[in-house]
Formats: sequence, C-alpha cells, structure tokens
Amino acid sequence: MALFAVAYTYSPAMTDGRDTHRATHRAWLGELLERGVLVSSGPYTDGSGALILVEGTDVASVRELFAQDPFAVENLIEESSITEWKPVMGAFA
Repeated sequence: MALFAVAYTYSPAMTDGRDTHRATHRAWLGELLERGVLVSSGPYTDGSGALILVEGTDVASVRELFAQDPFAVENLIEESSITEWKPVMGAFA
C-alpha cells in the first residue's frame, strides 16, 4: 500500500453546508480509520481546507473512495488533489 495526501480547498461560501454535514463527514473518516485506511486528517487552522493522509493502491482508487466523502457528495469542496507521498524521515517513514 502506498501513502496518499488528499488536500481539500474550501470556499467560504460553503461554510454553512460544511457545518451542517461535518458530523457525517467525520463519521465517514472514522470508518476509514477503523478500516486502517485513514492515517491522519484535519483542517487547516485558517479554515481554507484540510489535509487527509490515507493508504491506498493508486490515485484512481483513492479518488473513487473520496467521491463518497459526504463533503464531496454535497459539493462542499471547492478543489481537491490527491498525490502519492513517499515519506523518507519522521513519523510516517
């Protein structure tokens, strides 16, 4: 399994929608954590987005998985990117 960084960018115009669906979004992430897919996740402190680290087989499968995120289903993410990441030092290496 490879490690992937999923980066979300949020629009301030969608704050109310994210607030409404945050519990469902976090429950979905919690299920990924229980399955051993989620490594770590959290929002940027300025509210502009979030970073989610997951294990997966390839970009396509991670993209398919994240299409199921309640924030994605409700169109609450302005932009997202998925990049395979190869840590060489530190906690994730």
